[in-house]
Amino acid sequence: MPLTDTHIRSLKPDVKPRKYFDGGGLFLYVPTSGSKLWRMAYRFDGKSKLLSFGEYPAVSLRDARERREEARRLLAKGVDPSEQKREARLARITAERESFQNIAKEWHEARMAEFSEKHQGTVMYRLETYIFPAIGKTHIAKLETRDVMTVVKPLEQRGNHETARRVLQIISQVFRYAVITGRAKHNVAADLRGALRPRKTVHRAAVLEPEKVGQLLRDIDAYEGYFPLVCALKLAPLVFTRPTELRAAQWKEFDLEAKEWRIPAERMKMRRQHLVPLSEQALSILRELQKYSGEGKYLFPSIRTEVRPISDATMLNALRRMGYQKQEMSVHGFRSIASTLLNELGYNRDWIERQLAHGEQNEVRAAYNYAEYLPERRKMMQEWADFLTKLKGCPSEETTPEAEA
Repeated sequence: MPLTDTHIRSLKPDVKPRKYFDGGGLFLYVPTSGSKLWRMAYRFDGKSKLLSFGEYPAVSLRDARERREEARRLLAKGVDPSEQKREARLARITAERESFQNIAKEWHEARMAEFSEKHQGTVMYRLETYIFPAIGKTHIAKLETRDVMTVVKPLEQRGNHETARRVLQIISQVFRYAVITGRAKHNVAADLRGALRPRKTVHRAAVLEPEKVGQLLRDIDAYEGYFPLVCALKLAPLVFTRPTELRAAQWKEFDLEAKEWRIPAERMKMRRQHLVPLSEQALSILRELQKYSGEGKYLFPSIRTEVRPISDATMLNALRRMGYQKQEMSVHGFRSIASTLLNELGYNRDWIERQLAHGEQNEVRAAYNYAEYLPERRKMMQEWADFLTKLKGCPSEETTPEAEA
């Protein structure tokens, strides 16, 4: 007699395991523990086999019967239900293991290690916020361009153009990693080149005319404030490193006798050591600063605690107090000043780019290029400092150093 829910609920464990049949090979197996487990007995290729459907009541009587009928349909087609179930389970495991999310996390760990913790965190935030909810659980080899567009197009439509571009870039990098490691045959994100609106070039605010640069330097000299902050502002145009690299500078990185500042790889955006030749003007500022903070870790300790350096906001607020508005000058603008004027003065572009520590495409070369063009850069940096000194002292005269291309 077929089973009923009322009968099944009334079943109690016996001293021995019991089987209660429903028909068509389906039965409920009740071991001494009291569990109620669905099983189906069948024969395939002349061999007796057993198929498990799960536990009652999670798998209802109706569900168990539907699974029995599906198994019988497979048998009628000459397919072993147990083998089908095993293959389906393996496919699920493979799909999970090779899902976009898992491969992306593997890529992040393998490829992002050379970048700063801040950049690593930004990339993971974009993965978890924008990408994983949409395509994270999908097998990477099954993703198509339209799937990627469902991630980036809504961002663009909301006006988040830069975020959309960055997210597409991350997806493309994960796909390239999957292709390299044999989990995908093609980078479908690469097919979307040109699918998003072109990015608008955002220029960092900076005064670029020599006369205005001279006035900026005079304003910095006249600024009355926290002494390490004043020194940081004075050094910024002389070394033109990134703001974070400057404000977090540590005394152990400096060799004043050798006239060098070696910024370790872990503090650089591209995670590669950078060497800054120091002009006499920079050395003079550093020697005065050494009397103030030379016993500590940082050149520019926070006014509140010596265990942290000053913040980007501290330097930016000083520029605002001098009267330079958002559209006029930024802390990053010191790099723009150096890049623009050094190029206009005729210095070799490779020297300038190397001193700006811009990314090197050739990774082998990049590992050794911190000292590339060093004699030329030493000369350029001193001449640049002399040029700034003349600008500061000659507000109405056009002054240019002798530059060798």
